[in-house]
Amino acid sequence: MKFFHAADIHLDSPLRGLDRYDGAPADKLRGATRRALEGLVDQCIAEEVDFLLIAGDLYDGDWIDYNTGLFFVSQMARLREAKIRVLIVRGNHDAKSKILRLPEGVRELSTSKPETVIYDDLGVAVHGRGYARAETTDDLAASYPAPRAGLFNIGLLHTAAEGREGHARYAPCRVGDLVAKGYDYWALGHVHAREVLYREPWIVFPGNLQGRHARETGPKGASLVTVEDGRVKSVEHRVVDVARWAVCEVDASRAGSADDVLEGCRSSISRAVEDADGRVVCARIVITGASRAHAALVRDPGRWHGEIRGLANDMGDAWVEKIQLRTRTLADLDALASNDDPIGGLLKKLRWIRDDDHELEKLGKELSDIAGKLPQEFFQTDAAAKITEADALRRIVDELPDYLLPQLSGEGEGA
Repeated sequence: MKFFHAADIHLDSPLRGLDRYDGAPADKLRGATRRALEGLVDQCIAEEVDFLLIAGDLYDGDWIDYNTGLFFVSQMARLREAKIRVLIVRGNHDAKSKILRLPEGVRELSTSKPETVIYDDLGVAVHGRGYARAETTDDLAASYPAPRAGLFNIGLLHTAAEGREGHARYAPCRVGDLVAKGYDYWALGHVHAREVLYREPWIVFPGNLQGRHARETGPKGASLVTVEDGRVKSVEHRVVDVARWAVCEVDASRAGSADDVLEGCRSSISRAVEDADGRVVCARIVITGASRAHAALVRDPGRWHGEIRGLANDMGDAWVEKIQLRTRTLADLDALASNDDPIGGLLKKLRWIRDDDHELEKLGKELSDIAGKLPQEFFQTDAAAKITEADALRRIVDELPDYLLPQLSGEGEGA
């Protein structure tokens, strides 16, 4: 017996913010969740699986129009023709989504109480419950029934388990309690990174089918589960994404010039393109390290951002979503701060502000006044949203010398 376990399809997720980026492959990315679902259906048919489990968040929310639902129904009809059955539970994103009449062989489990579906021909019992409302914070798994004797028991559940960074704590449960339930496999959803929580029994987050932003990096897909003699023989990750998000980290510490940093960016993006195996790569470039190239990079960041985006465009299959410049000056800041000159005075003043909560608060108020006069586009960055928080302010003050020194000292001119 074989089955696919998928979750967090987020069909027709809008991939917010693409229109802000020049050169973004918007057409490819907007259709990515649909093509990933098509890829999953293709693999279900090719592997001749017996059934498909979808552990919540099939949709990204209520539909804008019925085309989303019609597309899903059309893909399920392909599985019906192949005699592959489908079981679905709702998650927090699709708790209130519309639903069209599902094709024969596709079944959504109850949202009011745990429900058990038995496939007698396979010797399988699937237990599950969907969300009646998005903010579901009860331990749903606690009310799942005891395993059916003589059958292969599966728990289908949308949950944060014991909690995962970046994911709301919905339907929390303890891994130990899932193990104690006595099921043979737990098909979980909600966490977008693939993770195996336990192996006897298997408790698995397959991750989402398609990464939707730069925090959802790496290969995305579903789990193919093979069962022999009532036991799990294998759980394989099958990749179905059509666009790949990647963080390309570039260490500039050995770079003698900004051109050297460019070559580092080229190499890192090239590796991401090679790893993506023909998929379009959406890359976030993070450049770090104390470097001789730092001054040139911060003196004319617009130029180097353009250069990096240009070399990615030349590769054809890559697009740069964001560039984060985190390089530092090579100067000895402690030595400079001890000097009795204007630069030493500036560094001492910045350190005083950094270490004084009252001064940080004053700075936050001043920045808040400035922020109120900035265009709305400014607030589309993560840093802007936290600009008046103490930790963010302290980090800004800490980083200021790395930006100011090249301007004040002429460091790296001509680099």
